[in-house]
Amino acid sequence: MDDLFLRACRRAPVERTPVWFMRQAGRYQPEYRALRERHGILEICRTPELAAQVTALPVAQLGVDAAILFSDIMVPVAAMGASLEIVEGRGPVIDPPVRSADDLGRLHALEPDGDVPFVMDAVRHVVEQLGHPLIGFAGAPFTLASYLVEGGPSRDYARTKALMWSDPGTWDRLMSLLADSMAAYLRAQVAAGAAAVQLFDSWVGALSEDDYRRCVLPYSARILAGVEGVPRIHFGVGTGHLLEAMRDAGADVVGVDWRTPLDRAWKRVGEDVALQGNLDPAAVLASPEALGRAVVGVLDAAGGRAGHVFNLGHGVLPSTDPAALRSVVDLVREHTGGSP
Repeated sequence: MDDLFLRACRRAPVERTPVWFMRQAGRYQPEYRALRERHGILEICRTPELAAQVTALPVAQLGVDAAILFSDIMVPVAAMGASLEIVEGRGPVIDPPVRSADDLGRLHALEPDGDVPFVMDAVRHVVEQLGHPLIGFAGAPFTLASYLVEGGPSRDYARTKALMWSDPGTWDRLMSLLADSMAAYLRAQVAAGAAAVQLFDSWVGALSEDDYRRCVLPYSARILAGVEGVPRIHFGVGTGHLLEAMRDAGADVVGVDWRTPLDRAWKRVGEDVALQGNLDPAAVLASPEALGRAVVGVLDAAGGRAGHVFNLGHGVLPSTDPAALRSVVDLVREHTGGSP
C-alpha cells in the first residue's frame, strides 16, 4: 500500500503531513456512547462487527489518514489466563494479581488464532471496509506487567518496581512471556491486514532511564524486532527522559508526548527515525484561536522534516468535541500543503 501515512512513517516524501489521533474511536463520540448503553467494552472488543464499526467511525467523521483498531491492551492478557474486569471509572482490574513465580503458572503464552480470533476477524472486517491503512496495536511488556502486578491502575507502580528489583528471575519470565505473546499478537494482526502497528508503553515513564534500559528495553526490542514488513510505532507517556532509549528499542516511529517539542526530540533521537505527535490533548478543548496556535506550534517545531505523523501527545479526552478534532485535521492539511 503506497499511502501518505505509511510513507511518512518510512520518512519518504509526502505531499502533506498525515494525521490521526490516539483514542480517535471512543468515549467522546455520541455514536460510541450510544453503543456502550447496549454493550460492555469487552463485548465490543470481542465482537468483530462491533469493533470494526467503532474503528471505522472516526475515519469518515474526522477525515483522518489512518484507522486504529478499537480494542483494549488487556484483551490478549485476559486470553492468556488473567482474570480481567474493566471497571467503569477505574480501568482494567486483575484479581487475583500476578506477584510471584507461582502466580505465573496461571498465564500461558498467547496463541492469537486460537485465543483471540475475534481480533483478527475485526482487522479483516475493517480492512475490507476502509480505503485507509489500519494500525494494529499491543501493550508493551512493562505496562502490561504493571497491570498484572498492581492488580489495576497505579499511581506509583511500587509493587511492579519492587518485583523488578528484588526478583529478576520472575521479572524476566513475566516480561519474556509478555514480549513473545505480544510479538505473536502483532504478527497475527499484520497477517490479517494491519498496515502498521503501535506498541503502547503507557506507564513506562515511571522508570529511570537506567531501569528502562536494563529491565524493559530488551523485551520491547524483542517485540519490535519480531514484526517485519510494516512500520512500527513506539509510544509512551511521560517518557521525555527515555526518548533515546525508546529509539534504541528499534521502532521506525517514536511517539512523543506533549511535554517535549518535536524539534528538541529530533535533536536527541536523530533524524533517521520518524516522530509522531504531539499536540496536548487539552488544547482541543480550548478556543478555536488557541487551538489553531497550538496546532501551528507543533507543525513549526516539526519544521517540515520528513517523517512527521501529526497526532496528539496522548489520547483524545472524553469531553472533546468531535468538531474540534475535525478542525485540527483541516488545519494540518491547510498548513502542510493539502486541501481542507
